[in-house]
Amino acid sequence: MTTYDVPHPPIVSREQWLVARKKLLAQEKELTRQYDRVNAVRRRLPMVRIEKNYMFEGPGGEESLLDLFQGRRQLLVYHFMFDPSWEKGCPGCTAYANSIGDLSLLDKCDTTFVMVSRAPRSKLEAYKERQGWPFTWVSSLGSEFNYDFHVTNDEKIAPVEYNYRNKADLEANNVPNAITGEEHGLSVFFRIGEHVFHTYSAYARGTEALANARALLDVTPYGRQQDFEESPPGWPQRPTYG
Repeated sequence: MTTYDVPHPPIVSREQWLVARKKLLAQEKELTRQYDRVNAVRRRLPMVRIEKNYMFEGPGGEESLLDLFQGRRQLLVYHFMFDPSWEKGCPGCTAYANSIGDLSLLDKCDTTFVMVSRAPRSKLEAYKERQGWPFTWVSSLGSEFNYDFHVTNDEKIAPVEYNYRNKADLEANNVPNAITGEEHGLSVFFRIGEHVFHTYSAYARGTEALANARALLDVTPYGRQQDFEESPPGWPQRPTYG
C-alpha cells in the first residue's frame, strides 16, 4: 500500500466517500436553511433615522450621505481602514476589496456600494488607481461619520466601541481589535425620499463573506429580491428581481 509523507484526509473507497459526502450534504443544506432564516430576521430589523448631515469628499467634490446613494434605494458602505497619516491602506481591507467580484447585480437591485475612509481624497485616489479598483471611494475626513459608526476609536471624540462591545468588554475579552485608531466594518443604509436610515452594521469577521453581490444583498432590507425569500410583514410592495 502506498504511503504519503504529508498530512491528509483519510483515504477510502468511492462508496465510503459517497456515504460521508451525503452526510455532510445534509449538514450543508441545514446550514443554508439557517442562513436563509437569519437573513429573514435581518430584513426585519428596525432602522434608525440619520439626523446628522454627514459630508464626504467624493469624485464630484463635497457629497452628502444621501448623495452616496446615487439615486438608488439602498446603500452599502465598506469602512476601509486608511488613517489620514498612512501612505497606503490596510492590508486586510485591501485583500477584501481585491476579492470583491462583479457587483452589477447591485445596480439591478437598486443598491449602491461605496467605500469610506478617513484618509484624504488624494491618497484614496492614488491607492485606488494603483489597485485598479472600480468602486466609488470617498473621504470622511473632518466628519464624525467614522466615530459614530465605531470604525475609528478616539476617547477624546466618542466612547470606545467595536463590534457592539465597549472598551471594558474589549479589554476583558482580550479582543485583538483596535481600542484606539482605525477598524473595519460594513454598514447598510436605506432611503425614503430625502430621509436616510441606518439598518445594519457588521464588523470584524462579520464582513469576511460579504465580498459578492448576493452576499451583500443579503444584509440589506430588500435582500436578494427573489421569489424564494420570505417578505417582511407590511412590505407588500417589496421589489422582486429575477
